[in-house]
Amino acid sequence: MKSVIRFNEVYGREPEGIAFCPYRICPIGAHSDHNLGKITGLAIDKGIHIAYSPKQNGVVEMTSLQFPKRAQWHIESVPARKQDDWADYLRGATWALEKRFRLNVGLCGVIEGSLPIGGLSSSAAVTIAFLKALCKVNGITLSKQDLIEIAYIAEKNYVGVSIGKLDQSCEVLSKKNHLLYLDTRDGSYELIPQSAQMKPYSIAIFFSGLEHSLAGSKYNMRVDELRSGVYALQAFAGMEYGKFQDAMARDVPRQVYEELKSRLPEPWAKRCEHWYTEFERVEKGAEAWRRGDIEEYGRLSFESGWSSIHNWESGAPEQIKLYEIMTQTDGIYGGRFSGAGFKGCCMALIDPAFKDSVCQTVTEKYLKAFPEMTGKYDVFICESADGVEE
Repeated sequence: MKSVIRFNEVYGREPEGIAFCPYRICPIGAHSDHNLGKITGLAIDKGIHIAYSPKQNGVVEMTSLQFPKRAQWHIESVPARKQDDWADYLRGATWALEKRFRLNVGLCGVIEGSLPIGGLSSSAAVTIAFLKALCKVNGITLSKQDLIEIAYIAEKNYVGVSIGKLDQSCEVLSKKNHLLYLDTRDGSYELIPQSAQMKPYSIAIFFSGLEHSLAGSKYNMRVDELRSGVYALQAFAGMEYGKFQDAMARDVPRQVYEELKSRLPEPWAKRCEHWYTEFERVEKGAEAWRRGDIEEYGRLSFESGWSSIHNWESGAPEQIKLYEIMTQTDGIYGGRFSGAGFKGCCMALIDPAFKDSVCQTVTEKYLKAFPEMTGKYDVFICESADGVEE
């Protein structure tokens, strides 16, 4: 493992622990958790490893194999504001954990990601893996829900990304060969087992060659546009409403939206259209998975991707092209952008029997359209996996 090798090079000894958190995919349920929607997701067998050892002086000293520059701070004096670098998620995790528990021990560590950054929620994965390591050296045991909540608070309140709990929940709660079906309004969830009648599937990750950061993308603006539409619908309908940031699409019935959507500015109406139709797709998708219908589940994932392009209006040209190629490739059940959809990757559920032809077809067509991505584009075949170990 590269992180262990680098740790040994930097500190001249073996690390005392290795923390791991898997990446996740969300085939149906994108752009909805921040407004208390429902999601479906899977953890995959790739993720973030952190090789680490405790530092009794309370200093946190972290190095990433993906980014230059070592980051350092003390557990009792985390910068009050983010520093706008790769380590903000770790500072946020320290800040959020320290609000609940007394921290005495810091750590030194090296972070390694097993896939390129962009679209698989590497930010949540690195936050959770770091929390696991920091808890371990301080003798703290977190429940799964506490781990989800603290990682969520770190990213939302410290880093400043208008997220829901989709990413953290998928990476913590998932179970191999099961679909996570989560209601983000109350945190209730079901792990739907893979039916004996379901055709086999693998997960293909097509990395466009573009890396991104949610905080630097249009992600927050899209969420604000949705919330603006919801806020207006509440006013038009004579519903009670409070602060803008508390307006949630989940609190406005679909019927109210259908009756009043013509009064919304077009961008707000489109964001609402995505949210309400995605909510319906998630419910249909969970039932399709339950009965073992991977083709229908995949079709709904393709539909989700279409809505992300046309209603949520996300997707770099490279991602849109990948999505279009996927819809025309034999052996792909379905797929969409993975993550915020402004750069990064696309994911697809594929028939393993078509693995080689799928990889070849998508690669050839994509690099013909974007030859400048040669050497940057890549494809990975993954399987479903368990969430982070307790």
